[in-house]
Order: sequence, then C-alpha cells, then structure tokens
Amino acid sequence: MSDRDIYPFIREHVRSVWALELLLKLKSDPARVWTVEALVVDLRASAGLVVSNLEALGRSDLVLADEGGFRYRPAAPILAQLCDDLEAAYRDRPVTVIRWISKPAERLQSLADAFKFRGRDE
Repeated sequence: MSDRDIYPFIREHVRSVWALELLLKLKSDPARVWTVEALVVDLRASAGLVVSNLEALGRSDLVLADEGGFRYRPAAPILAQLCDDLEAAYRDRPVTVIRWISKPAERLQSLADAFKFRGRDE
C-alpha cells in the first residue's frame, strides 16, 4: 500500500503518537494479552492515557479486550495490512508519520485560520 492509503488510516484511527506507540506495542506480540498495568509500566504512561487509547483502538477494530486485558487483533485483513504498512512507515520515516498524526484536520485548520489576526495593511 502507499502513503495515500496510510495517511487516511492514521487520520481516522491513530489520533496521537501515544496511540501509535500503544498500537505498535500490542502488535509486537499479538498473542500476548496485556493488562492496563503492564502497558502503563512498559510505555511509562498514565493509566488514563492507556485506557482512553485502548478504547479508541478498540472502537477502530484494531484491539480486542480479551481475558482480563487487551491484545492486537485487527477485525479485517485490510486493517492488519494497514497496520503493517504504518509500522514500516514509522520505522523508515518517523518524522513524516508524526507530522501526519499531528497535522490539524482541514476543517479545524480553516476555522483556526479564520480567527488569525490580520495586520493593518491587509
């Protein structure tokens, strides 16, 4: 898949670098069921941050609540392929992927631009 496929996937399902790091941690060992506590320690994150990102990844059908924890389990092969491509892109071009994640949504950017202060000459 190309960047044209990965970018919309990121915009829809991976809303922060924390979410990406969490997704990749779970993906690194798909057979493992991770507890929130183990993820907090491993990622050095707060429980609230981990839980909110797990919930979001679950709503995106990328993570499954299982046996008292969570595991990487994309609901469809296309989602698994997009995760593989995202992982490769992040490994090869981390700055680009971080820019994609942090780029404001176009509608929000348009709204923000509307409230910018203009100089007297404009």
